[in-house]
Amino acid sequence: MVAIMTRMHTSAPGRPAPARRPVRQLLAASVGNAVEWYDWYAYTFLATYIAAQVFPKGADNSLVPLLSTFAVFAVGFFMRPVGGLLMGAIADRHGRRAALTVTILLMGGSSLLVGLTPTYAAAGILAPVILVLARLLQGLSVGGEFAASTTFLVESAGPGRRGLFSSFQYVSTTAGQLAASGIAALLVGTLSERSMNGWGWRVPFVLGALLSLVGFWIRQGAQETRSAEQRHGPRPGLFEALRRHPRESLLIAGITAGGTLAYYTWTSYLPTYAELNAGVEKSDALLAGTLSLAFFALLQPVGGLLSDRFGRRPLLLFFGVGFALLCVPLLHVLRDSFAVLLLVSCAGMVLLTGFTSISAAVNAEVFPPRVRAAGIGFPYSLTVALFGGTAPYVGTLFKDLGHSGLFPWYVAVLCLLSSVVYLRLPETAHRELAR
Repeated sequence: MVAIMTRMHTSAPGRPAPARRPVRQLLAASVGNAVEWYDWYAYTFLATYIAAQVFPKGADNSLVPLLSTFAVFAVGFFMRPVGGLLMGAIADRHGRRAALTVTILLMGGSSLLVGLTPTYAAAGILAPVILVLARLLQGLSVGGEFAASTTFLVESAGPGRRGLFSSFQYVSTTAGQLAASGIAALLVGTLSERSMNGWGWRVPFVLGALLSLVGFWIRQGAQETRSAEQRHGPRPGLFEALRRHPRESLLIAGITAGGTLAYYTWTSYLPTYAELNAGVEKSDALLAGTLSLAFFALLQPVGGLLSDRFGRRPLLLFFGVGFALLCVPLLHVLRDSFAVLLLVSCAGMVLLTGFTSISAAVNAEVFPPRVRAAGIGFPYSLTVALFGGTAPYVGTLFKDLGHSGLFPWYVAVLCLLSSVVYLRLPETAHRELAR
Protein backbone atom coordinates (compact mmCIF):
# COMPACT_ATOMS: atom_id res chain seq x y z
CA MET A 1 0.00 0.00 0.00
CA VAL A 2 2.77 2.43 0.97
CA ALA A 3 4.65 1.52 -2.20
CA ILE A 4 1.61 2.38 -4.31
CA MET A 5 1.10 5.71 -2.53
CA THR A 6 4.73 6.75 -2.82
CA ARG A 7 5.43 5.68 -6.41
CA MET A 8 6.66 8.56 -8.62
CA HIS A 9 8.73 9.39 -11.67
CA THR A 10 12.03 11.24 -11.65
CA SER A 11 13.83 13.16 -14.33
CA ALA A 12 17.28 12.63 -12.82
CA PRO A 13 18.73 10.90 -9.80
CA GLY A 14 17.90 12.80 -6.63
CA ARG A 15 15.44 15.09 -8.37
CA PRO A 16 11.66 14.75 -8.64
CA ALA A 17 10.22 15.24 -12.08
CA PRO A 18 8.91 18.73 -12.74
CA ALA A 19 5.20 18.97 -12.02
CA ARG A 20 3.64 18.22 -15.39
CA ARG A 21 0.18 19.23 -14.22
CA PRO A 22 0.54 22.20 -11.89
CA VAL A 23 -3.22 22.79 -11.79
CA ARG A 24 -3.76 19.19 -10.64
CA GLN A 25 -1.09 19.70 -7.97
CA LEU A 26 -2.83 22.86 -6.74
CA LEU A 27 -6.19 21.09 -6.72
CA ALA A 28 -4.80 18.10 -4.85
CA ALA A 29 -3.53 20.28 -2.03
CA SER A 30 -6.22 22.97 -2.08
CA VAL A 31 -9.38 20.88 -2.43
CA GLY A 32 -8.26 18.50 0.26
CA ASN A 33 -7.25 21.36 2.54
CA ALA A 34 -10.62 23.06 2.00
CA VAL A 35 -12.43 19.84 2.95
CA GLU A 36 -10.24 19.47 6.04
CA TRP A 37 -11.09 22.97 7.24
CA TYR A 38 -14.74 22.64 6.27
CA ASP A 39 -15.00 19.70 8.67
CA TRP A 40 -13.03 21.52 11.37
CA TYR A 41 -15.17 24.67 11.25
CA ALA A 42 -18.46 22.78 10.87
CA TYR A 43 -17.85 21.42 14.36
CA THR A 44 -17.25 24.95 15.65
CA PHE A 45 -20.38 26.45 14.06
CA LEU A 46 -22.63 23.60 15.25
CA ALA A 47 -21.07 23.08 18.69
CA THR A 48 -24.18 24.27 20.56
CA TYR A 49 -26.37 21.63 18.86
CA ILE A 50 -23.78 18.94 19.47
CA ALA A 51 -23.48 19.88 23.14
CA ALA A 52 -27.24 19.78 23.62
CA GLN A 53 -27.42 16.21 22.31
CA VAL A 54 -24.17 14.72 23.53
CA PHE A 55 -23.65 16.66 26.79
CA PRO A 56 -27.18 17.33 28.10
CA LYS A 57 -27.75 19.74 30.96
CA GLY A 58 -28.45 18.17 34.28
CA ALA A 59 -26.51 14.98 33.59
CA ASP A 60 -25.65 13.21 36.84
CA ASN A 61 -22.35 11.78 35.69
CA SER A 62 -19.57 14.26 36.58
CA LEU A 63 -17.46 12.90 33.73
CA VAL A 64 -19.82 14.42 31.16
CA PRO A 65 -19.03 18.13 31.70
CA LEU A 66 -15.36 17.23 32.11
CA LEU A 67 -15.32 15.37 28.81
CA SER A 68 -17.28 18.19 27.18
CA THR A 69 -14.71 20.77 28.24
CA PHE A 70 -11.85 18.52 27.19
CA ALA A 71 -13.40 17.78 23.81
CA VAL A 72 -14.37 21.34 22.87
CA PHE A 73 -11.50 23.37 24.30
CA ALA A 74 -8.49 21.08 24.44
CA VAL A 75 -8.51 18.06 22.19
CA GLY A 76 -8.94 19.85 18.89
CA PHE A 77 -6.12 22.35 19.11
CA PHE A 78 -3.71 20.47 21.31
CA MET A 79 -3.77 17.31 19.23
CA ARG A 80 -2.64 19.36 16.25
CA PRO A 81 1.07 19.39 17.24
CA VAL A 82 0.95 15.61 17.55
CA GLY A 83 -0.64 15.42 14.12
CA GLY A 84 1.98 17.77 12.71
CA LEU A 85 4.75 15.57 14.04
CA LEU A 86 3.25 12.20 13.06
CA MET A 87 1.88 13.17 9.64
CA GLY A 88 5.01 15.19 8.93
CA ALA A 89 7.07 12.10 9.66
CA ILE A 90 4.92 10.07 7.26
CA ALA A 91 5.46 12.73 4.58
CA ASP A 92 9.23 12.65 5.11
CA ARG A 93 9.47 8.86 5.33
CA HIS A 94 6.86 7.68 2.80
CA GLY A 95 6.12 10.69 0.61
CA ARG A 96 4.03 13.86 0.60
CA ARG A 97 1.17 12.22 -1.28
CA ALA A 98 1.02 9.36 1.22
CA ALA A 99 0.63 11.84 4.09
CA LEU A 100 -2.01 13.82 2.20
CA THR A 101 -3.92 10.58 1.65
CA VAL A 102 -3.80 9.68 5.35
CA THR A 103 -4.87 13.14 6.54
CA ILE A 104 -7.94 13.37 4.31
CA LEU A 105 -9.04 9.81 5.16
CA LEU A 106 -8.62 10.64 8.86
CA MET A 107 -10.70 13.78 8.48
CA GLY A 108 -13.37 11.99 6.47
CA GLY A 109 -13.58 9.21 9.05
CA SER A 110 -13.71 11.61 11.99
CA SER A 111 -16.36 13.74 10.26
CA LEU A 112 -18.52 10.67 9.69
CA LEU A 113 -17.97 9.66 13.32
CA VAL A 114 -19.23 13.05 14.51
CA GLY A 115 -22.26 12.75 12.22
CA LEU A 116 -23.09 9.30 13.57
CA THR A 117 -22.38 10.03 17.24
CA PRO A 118 -25.30 8.76 19.36
CA THR A 119 -27.06 11.06 21.80
CA TYR A 120 -26.40 10.90 25.51
CA ALA A 121 -30.00 9.79 26.01
CA ALA A 122 -29.42 6.80 23.73
CA ALA A 123 -25.88 5.73 24.65
CA GLY A 124 -25.00 7.40 27.93
CA ILE A 125 -21.33 8.09 28.61
CA LEU A 126 -20.37 6.33 25.36
CA ALA A 127 -21.71 9.31 23.37
CA PRO A 128 -19.21 11.90 24.66
CA VAL A 129 -16.42 9.32 24.49
CA ILE A 130 -17.12 8.79 20.76
CA LEU A 131 -17.17 12.55 20.21
CA VAL A 132 -13.85 12.99 21.99
CA LEU A 133 -12.36 10.25 19.80
CA ALA A 134 -13.66 12.03 16.69
CA ARG A 135 -12.15 15.31 17.86
CA LEU A 136 -8.84 13.55 18.51
CA LEU A 137 -8.80 12.33 14.92
CA GLN A 138 -9.75 15.79 13.62
CA GLY A 139 -6.91 17.40 15.56
CA LEU A 140 -4.42 14.85 14.24
CA SER A 141 -5.67 15.35 10.72
CA VAL A 142 -5.64 19.16 10.69
CA GLY A 143 -2.22 19.32 12.32
CA GLY A 144 -0.82 16.90 9.77
CA GLU A 145 -2.58 18.56 6.85
CA PHE A 146 -0.66 21.81 7.20
CA ALA A 147 2.69 20.03 7.37
CA ALA A 148 2.01 17.80 4.37
CA SER A 149 0.16 20.25 2.12
CA THR A 150 2.59 23.09 2.83
CA THR A 151 5.51 20.94 1.76
CA PHE A 152 3.63 19.53 -1.22
CA LEU A 153 2.47 22.95 -2.48
CA VAL A 154 5.87 24.60 -2.30
CA GLU A 155 7.73 21.63 -3.80
CA SER A 156 5.19 21.52 -6.66
CA ALA A 157 5.81 25.14 -7.64
CA GLY A 158 7.83 26.07 -10.69
CA PRO A 159 10.73 28.54 -10.59
CA GLY A 160 9.70 31.88 -9.13
CA ARG A 161 6.23 30.64 -8.18
CA ARG A 162 6.64 29.26 -4.64
CA GLY A 163 4.94 32.29 -3.08
CA LEU A 164 1.99 32.05 -5.46
CA PHE A 165 1.54 28.32 -4.83
CA SER A 166 1.86 28.75 -1.07
CA SER A 167 -0.88 31.40 -1.07
CA PHE A 168 -3.44 28.73 -1.95
CA GLN A 169 -2.98 27.28 1.55
CA TYR A 170 -5.11 30.09 2.99
CA VAL A 171 -7.32 30.44 -0.10
CA SER A 172 -8.49 26.87 0.48
CA THR A 173 -8.62 27.24 4.26
CA THR A 174 -10.89 30.26 3.92
CA ALA A 175 -13.02 28.50 1.31
CA GLY A 176 -13.58 25.64 3.75
CA GLN A 177 -14.49 28.05 6.53
CA LEU A 178 -16.96 29.92 4.31
CA ALA A 179 -18.54 26.67 3.10
CA ALA A 180 -19.02 25.43 6.66
CA SER A 181 -20.50 28.75 7.73
CA GLY A 182 -22.82 28.91 4.72
CA ILE A 183 -24.11 25.36 5.06
CA ALA A 184 -24.64 25.76 8.81
CA ALA A 185 -26.51 29.04 8.25
CA LEU A 186 -28.64 27.45 5.50
CA LEU A 187 -29.65 24.56 7.73
CA VAL A 188 -30.41 26.78 10.71
CA GLY A 189 -32.45 29.12 8.49
CA THR A 190 -34.52 26.41 6.79
CA LEU A 191 -35.00 23.71 9.43
CA SER A 192 -37.03 23.93 12.59
CA GLU A 193 -35.27 23.91 15.95
CA ARG A 194 -36.57 20.40 16.56
CA SER A 195 -35.18 19.13 13.23
CA MET A 196 -31.83 20.81 13.83
CA ASN A 197 -31.51 19.18 17.24
CA GLY A 198 -32.77 15.86 15.95
CA TRP A 199 -30.87 15.27 12.70
CA GLY A 200 -30.04 18.57 11.01
CA TRP A 201 -26.74 19.12 12.83
CA ARG A 202 -25.48 15.76 11.51
CA VAL A 203 -25.91 16.65 7.83
CA PRO A 204 -22.76 18.82 7.41
CA PHE A 205 -20.58 16.08 8.88
CA VAL A 206 -21.95 13.34 6.64
CA LEU A 207 -21.49 15.73 3.72
CA GLY A 208 -17.92 16.36 4.88
CA ALA A 209 -17.22 12.63 4.82
CA LEU A 210 -18.49 12.43 1.23
CA LEU A 211 -16.41 15.47 0.21
CA SER A 212 -13.37 13.79 1.71
CA LEU A 213 -13.77 10.98 -0.82
CA VAL A 214 -13.67 13.57 -3.61
CA GLY A 215 -10.49 15.04 -2.14
CA PHE A 216 -9.03 11.54 -1.80
CA TRP A 217 -9.69 10.83 -5.49
CA ILE A 218 -8.07 14.09 -6.60
CA ARG A 219 -5.02 13.46 -4.42
CA GLN A 220 -4.54 9.97 -5.82
CA GLY A 221 -3.80 11.54 -9.20
CA ALA A 222 -1.25 13.99 -7.85
CA GLN A 223 2.47 13.73 -8.59
CA GLU A 224 4.83 12.97 -5.71
CA THR A 225 7.30 15.79 -4.96
CA ARG A 226 9.77 13.92 -2.74
CA SER A 227 13.04 13.24 -4.55
CA ALA A 228 14.38 9.78 -5.41
CA GLU A 229 17.35 10.46 -3.16
CA GLN A 230 15.02 10.90 -0.20
CA ARG A 231 12.98 7.87 -1.18
CA HIS A 232 15.97 5.54 -1.39
CA GLY A 233 18.00 7.07 1.45
CA PRO A 234 17.74 6.23 5.15
CA ARG A 235 14.46 7.27 6.69
CA PRO A 236 14.55 10.17 9.18
CA GLY A 237 13.70 9.49 12.81
CA LEU A 238 10.50 10.83 14.37
CA PHE A 239 12.28 13.56 16.34
CA GLU A 240 15.19 14.12 13.97
CA ALA A 241 14.03 17.58 12.92
CA LEU A 242 13.80 18.78 16.52
CA ARG A 243 17.07 17.12 17.52
CA ARG A 244 19.21 18.23 14.60
CA HIS A 245 17.53 21.53 13.74
CA PRO A 246 16.53 23.23 17.02
CA ARG A 247 17.30 26.70 15.66
CA GLU A 248 15.02 26.19 12.66
CA SER A 249 12.27 24.86 14.94
CA LEU A 250 12.48 27.98 17.11
CA LEU A 251 12.52 30.09 13.98
CA ILE A 252 9.23 28.54 12.82
CA ALA A 253 7.72 29.37 16.22
CA GLY A 254 8.93 32.97 16.02
CA ILE A 255 7.65 33.40 12.47
CA THR A 256 4.26 31.96 13.40
CA ALA A 257 3.47 33.43 16.84
CA GLY A 258 2.36 36.92 15.82
CA GLY A 259 0.78 35.73 12.59
CA THR A 260 -1.39 33.03 14.12
CA LEU A 261 -2.59 35.31 16.93
CA ALA A 262 -3.51 38.03 14.43
CA TYR A 263 -5.15 35.48 12.11
CA TYR A 264 -7.44 33.95 14.72
CA THR A 265 -8.19 37.36 16.21
CA TRP A 266 -9.30 38.78 12.86
CA THR A 267 -10.92 35.74 11.24
CA SER A 268 -12.58 34.09 14.25
CA TYR A 269 -12.72 36.37 17.30
CA LEU A 270 -13.32 39.83 15.80
CA PRO A 271 -17.14 39.44 15.42
CA THR A 272 -17.38 38.40 19.09
CA TYR A 273 -14.98 41.16 20.14
CA ALA A 274 -17.15 43.71 18.32
CA GLU A 275 -20.28 42.39 20.05
CA LEU A 276 -18.70 42.44 23.51
CA ASN A 277 -16.83 45.72 23.31
CA ALA A 278 -18.62 47.87 20.71
CA GLY A 279 -22.23 46.71 20.97
CA VAL A 280 -22.41 45.55 17.34
CA GLU A 281 -25.43 43.40 16.57
CA LYS A 282 -24.62 39.71 16.18
CA SER A 283 -26.09 39.51 12.66
CA ASP A 284 -24.05 42.53 11.53
CA ALA A 285 -20.89 41.11 13.10
CA LEU A 286 -21.31 37.76 11.34
CA LEU A 287 -22.09 39.38 7.97
CA ALA A 288 -19.04 41.66 8.21
CA GLY A 289 -16.90 38.67 9.14
CA THR A 290 -18.15 36.66 6.16
CA LEU A 291 -17.62 39.49 3.65
CA SER A 292 -14.14 40.23 4.96
CA LEU A 293 -13.20 36.53 4.75
CA ALA A 294 -14.20 36.44 1.09
CA PHE A 295 -12.10 39.57 0.51
CA PHE A 296 -9.23 37.93 2.38
CA ALA A 297 -9.31 34.84 0.13
CA LEU A 298 -9.03 37.03 -2.98
CA LEU A 299 -5.99 38.82 -1.57
CA GLN A 300 -3.88 35.70 -1.01
CA PRO A 301 -2.59 35.10 -4.58
CA VAL A 302 -1.76 38.81 -4.84
CA GLY A 303 0.43 38.54 -1.76
CA GLY A 304 2.07 35.38 -3.07
CA LEU A 305 2.91 36.99 -6.42
CA LEU A 306 4.32 40.10 -4.73
CA SER A 307 6.57 37.95 -2.55
CA ASP A 308 7.89 36.09 -5.59
CA ARG A 309 8.90 39.39 -7.14
CA PHE A 310 10.01 41.49 -4.14
CA GLY A 311 10.86 38.86 -1.53
CA ARG A 312 9.34 37.29 1.57
CA ARG A 313 10.80 39.63 4.17
CA PRO A 314 9.14 42.86 2.91
CA LEU A 315 5.69 41.24 3.12
CA LEU A 316 6.35 39.76 6.55
CA LEU A 317 7.50 43.14 7.85
CA PHE A 318 4.48 44.81 6.22
CA PHE A 319 2.32 42.46 8.28
CA GLY A 320 4.28 42.48 11.54
CA VAL A 321 5.07 46.19 11.82
CA GLY A 322 1.67 47.12 10.37
CA PHE A 323 -0.19 45.09 12.97
CA ALA A 324 2.08 46.27 15.78
CA LEU A 325 1.30 49.91 14.90
CA LEU A 326 -2.33 49.67 13.79
CA CYS A 327 -3.92 46.84 15.78
CA VAL A 328 -4.70 49.01 18.81
CA PRO A 329 -6.09 51.98 16.80
CA LEU A 330 -8.16 49.67 14.57
CA LEU A 331 -9.79 47.84 17.49
CA HIS A 332 -10.32 51.07 19.43
CA VAL A 333 -12.28 52.76 16.62
CA LEU A 334 -14.86 49.96 16.58
CA ARG A 335 -18.35 51.14 17.42
CA ASP A 336 -21.93 50.06 16.84
CA SER A 337 -21.67 50.41 13.07
CA PHE A 338 -21.66 47.72 10.40
CA ALA A 339 -19.67 49.93 8.00
CA VAL A 340 -16.94 50.67 10.55
CA LEU A 341 -16.65 47.00 11.51
CA LEU A 342 -16.39 45.96 7.84
CA LEU A 343 -13.68 48.58 7.18
CA VAL A 344 -11.71 47.50 10.26
CA SER A 345 -12.06 43.85 9.27
CA CYS A 346 -10.88 44.45 5.70
CA ALA A 347 -7.99 46.69 6.80
CA GLY A 348 -6.75 43.94 9.08
CA MET A 349 -7.12 41.38 6.30
CA VAL A 350 -4.88 43.46 4.02
CA LEU A 351 -2.16 43.54 6.68
CA LEU A 352 -2.65 39.88 7.56
CA THR A 353 -2.12 38.86 3.93
CA GLY A 354 1.55 39.78 4.33
CA PHE A 355 1.86 36.76 6.61
CA THR A 356 -0.76 34.24 5.46
CA SER A 357 -0.07 34.39 1.73
CA ILE A 358 3.55 33.28 2.15
CA SER A 359 3.78 31.46 5.47
CA ALA A 360 3.79 28.08 3.70
CA ALA A 361 6.68 29.14 1.44
CA VAL A 362 8.68 30.69 4.27
CA ASN A 363 8.27 27.62 6.47
CA ALA A 364 9.24 25.22 3.68
CA GLU A 365 12.31 27.28 2.82
CA VAL A 366 13.60 27.06 6.41
CA PHE A 367 14.06 23.26 6.62
CA PRO A 368 16.06 20.84 4.46
CA PRO A 369 13.95 18.40 2.41
CA ARG A 370 14.84 15.31 4.46
CA VAL A 371 12.83 16.55 7.48
CA ARG A 372 10.88 19.40 5.90
CA ALA A 373 7.34 18.23 6.66
CA ALA A 374 7.94 17.08 10.24
CA GLY A 375 10.20 20.08 10.86
CA ILE A 376 7.37 22.42 9.89
CA GLY A 377 4.51 20.43 11.38
CA PHE A 378 5.34 20.23 15.07
CA PRO A 379 6.62 23.74 15.92
CA TYR A 380 4.01 25.39 13.69
CA SER A 381 1.06 23.46 15.15
CA LEU A 382 2.30 23.89 18.72
CA THR A 383 2.63 27.65 18.23
CA VAL A 384 -0.86 27.82 16.72
CA ALA A 385 -2.26 25.91 19.70
CA LEU A 386 -0.52 28.20 22.22
CA PHE A 387 -1.28 31.57 20.61
CA GLY A 388 -3.86 31.19 17.83
CA GLY A 389 -6.17 28.70 19.51
CA THR A 390 -6.21 30.67 22.76
CA ALA A 391 -6.89 34.09 21.19
CA PRO A 392 -10.68 34.08 21.82
CA TYR A 393 -10.19 32.88 25.40
CA VAL A 394 -7.50 35.44 26.21
CA GLY A 395 -9.68 38.20 24.75
CA THR A 396 -12.69 37.06 26.76
CA LEU A 397 -10.55 36.74 29.90
CA PHE A 398 -9.38 40.35 29.57
CA LYS A 399 -13.03 41.39 29.21
CA ASP A 400 -14.09 39.42 32.28
CA LEU A 401 -11.27 40.98 34.30
CA GLY A 402 -12.39 44.44 33.26
CA HIS A 403 -9.34 45.13 31.08
CA SER A 404 -10.65 44.52 27.56
CA GLY A 405 -8.40 47.34 26.27
CA LEU A 406 -5.34 45.21 26.99
CA PHE A 407 -6.15 42.58 24.39
CA PRO A 408 -5.23 44.75 21.36
CA TRP A 409 -1.91 45.52 23.06
CA TYR A 410 -1.31 41.80 23.56
CA VAL A 411 -1.76 41.24 19.81
CA ALA A 412 0.41 44.25 18.95
CA VAL A 413 3.28 43.20 21.22
CA LEU A 414 3.39 39.65 19.89
CA CYS A 415 3.35 40.94 16.28
CA LEU A 416 6.22 43.27 17.17
CA LEU A 417 8.23 40.36 18.58
CA SER A 418 7.63 38.36 15.41
CA SER A 419 8.75 41.41 13.40
CA VAL A 420 12.14 41.17 15.08
CA VAL A 421 12.37 37.60 13.76
CA TYR A 422 11.32 38.75 10.29
CA LEU A 423 13.97 41.47 10.29
CA ARG A 424 16.71 38.92 10.93
CA LEU A 425 15.29 36.32 8.53
CA PRO A 426 17.47 35.66 5.47
CA GLU A 427 15.74 36.31 2.14
CA THR A 428 14.91 33.01 0.43
CA ALA A 429 12.45 33.99 -2.31
CA HIS A 430 14.98 33.86 -5.15
CA ARG A 431 17.00 30.89 -3.96
CA GLU A 432 16.50 27.47 -5.47
CA LEU A 433 14.54 25.24 -3.11
CA ALA A 434 16.62 22.34 -1.81
CA ARG A 435 15.16 19.02 -2.96
